[in-house]
Amino acid sequence: MKLPPHVEFNEDLALFLWRPRGIVNESVVNKIIAFIGDKEARAGKPFNRFSDTQAVDTIDLNFRYIFQVALFRRLSYLGRPPVKSAILVPSIASAHYSKLHAILTQGSPLKVRLFEEREAAAKWLGVAIEFLETK
Repeated sequence: MKLPPHVEFNEDLALFLWRPRGIVNESVVNKIIAFIGDKEARAGKPFNRFSDTQAVDTIDLNFRYIFQVALFRRLSYLGRPPVKSAILVPSIASAHYSKLHAILTQGSPLKVRLFEEREAAAKWLGVAIEFLETK
């Protein structure tokens, strides 16, 4: 399976890593969501995620789209084992769409948390910091 741009997958850790660059819009997010769905279907098991948004220049999304994505993800994970999704943000104050996504997925198997420090995200995901560092 071909990886989308700026995506890595560590099979041993069952960890999806996404490091978007430039502009993040609906098209980009839709490709990532489709990839995750395909990868989980092929793997037959869930995996944790790490998104490093520090190199994103612009987020071209809106509330309605974030709401639809969060609702879709909530519904598609009903009755499934929990997965962790760590989002590394430049600052919590500037991460309003990520915060909205985390709030909208509360109470579902998707455990979304925002982090300003890579070390804290690695600890929460249970992986060594080296796996989350930019190569």
